[in-house]
Amino acid sequence: MAQKLDATARAQDTDWWRGAVIYQIYPRSFQDSNGDGIGDLAGIVQRLPHIAELGADAIWISPFFTSPMKDFGYDVSDYCDVDPMFGTLADFDAVVARAHDLGLRVMIDLVLSHTSDQHPWFKESRANRDNPRANWYVWADPKMDGTPPTNWLSIFGGSAWQWDARRQQYFLHNFLTSQPDLNFHEPQVQAALLDVARFWLDRGVDGFRLDTINFYTHDKHLRDNPGLPVDQRNADTAPAVNPYNHQMHLFDKSQPENVEFLKKLRAVMKPYNAAAVGEVGDAQRGLEILGEYTRGDDRMQMCYAFEFLGPERVTAPRVVEIFKALEDAAPDGWACWAFSNHDVVRHITRWGLSVDAAKAYALLLMCLRGSACLYQGEELGLPEAELTFEDLQDPYGIEFWPEFKGRDGCRTPMVWQADNQTGGFTAGKPWLPVPPQHLHLAGDGAKADGSLFAHYQAALALRHQHAALRHGSQLGLTANGDVLSFTRVVEGETVFCAFNLGEHAQTVTAPKGLWRSLWPNNGTALAETIRLDPWQVCLAVKA
Repeated sequence: MAQKLDATARAQDTDWWRGAVIYQIYPRSFQDSNGDGIGDLAGIVQRLPHIAELGADAIWISPFFTSPMKDFGYDVSDYCDVDPMFGTLADFDAVVARAHDLGLRVMIDLVLSHTSDQHPWFKESRANRDNPRANWYVWADPKMDGTPPTNWLSIFGGSAWQWDARRQQYFLHNFLTSQPDLNFHEPQVQAALLDVARFWLDRGVDGFRLDTINFYTHDKHLRDNPGLPVDQRNADTAPAVNPYNHQMHLFDKSQPENVEFLKKLRAVMKPYNAAAVGEVGDAQRGLEILGEYTRGDDRMQMCYAFEFLGPERVTAPRVVEIFKALEDAAPDGWACWAFSNHDVVRHITRWGLSVDAAKAYALLLMCLRGSACLYQGEELGLPEAELTFEDLQDPYGIEFWPEFKGRDGCRTPMVWQADNQTGGFTAGKPWLPVPPQHLHLAGDGAKADGSLFAHYQAALALRHQHAALRHGSQLGLTANGDVLSFTRVVEGETVFCAFNLGEHAQTVTAPKGLWRSLWPNNGTALAETIRLDPWQVCLAVKA
């Protein structure tokens, strides 16, 4: 377990984020402490030792701010307070204190591109066209025929513009109609959001996960997006059934002015030694934007890449393809990789993985260059939950059912105990059902030798023990059939990594030199030709 992080320790390691393993907590579904069926901050405090025992470096907590919960906290009505369903600011302070005691840094999810329509800023802005906050949101007159100003589409379906009778104008919403977009071309908006960051930094947070970081600015000339040819479309950021994929998103997001705001945010974060990981949502230019936003030392430290979050299983050739594209688009960038999160089908289901396959991918994530995010329950091997339409809470799933079933299947509660119907998550009725199929994977019985949890724990420990795996360069990335191999190199250490990501035994040739086996951890000399059984991994350090 990591040592306690006091103020001095937190200030000294300026590169703590580089190669860090960040554990994502979806608070509604992590642990309920008061029996109302909804997870809360006090519940997080209760379960933080689980994350420290796993060996993570930091936690990322999805939104817990005051919200009408139309999009479960990603619609914020007060950036500087805790929604009562999650607790109080004092409860949040307790999370920070306990996490730091356990050696865990705390990152929180800031949703800066949009607010709830219940936010006081929007209520004032929509009242008329000449109030002090009239320009704080993206308002535009209709075209001559009364139709929306542009052809921009919402990720949640339909036009990205909503008519407002009070101002007799349209406002922009890239997500739900109840999530109006802030106008980042207004300096006062930027100043207010930087104050939000300062508020949480002063409370002891170590950084931010920045939701939809490339959605902050829009084209101020309100130009239409061009259509996207069918052969260029993919389902990386929106399901295939969503017409959002039919456009090339040149003007509704990812504008060059965004970089200047990111520089301002980095300057605010610097005195606190805080780090940020930005979520880049773009199906065509994601890696290019990642490079743009993480270049140099005056922008964001990391960006959250979607390339491993798609529906197709990540094969050895696909990994090589992704890293080649990353090198071309973002040679100076730093990615943060994940296989699962709160928005996609859990990868053990999405890719149809056996336990052995899940173990191989866990090791792969710990060996690839970049930082890494683990989603709660991934370490237990939780599959996607099958829910009925009547069980759905997610407006995204309700809109596109049944072709797209939404995000509730990956958001069902964590299971901690196998001996009760709610898995130890709550004493009440959980806000989403706890699948009976999850109970045998509960945390209390998942930590035995040979378990998936023990495997993740060992993989994280290996990453911590070897600087080359945390932040070394990555060389010789090669796919030979289902076998992926590469070396990670830092001054004084070289680690060879080989993964059989397939169902058939294969061989791989070790690089020249003397190598000592790290995984399996037997310390023996590596043969020149290595046999890898299905889903087997070989890691070795240069002697």
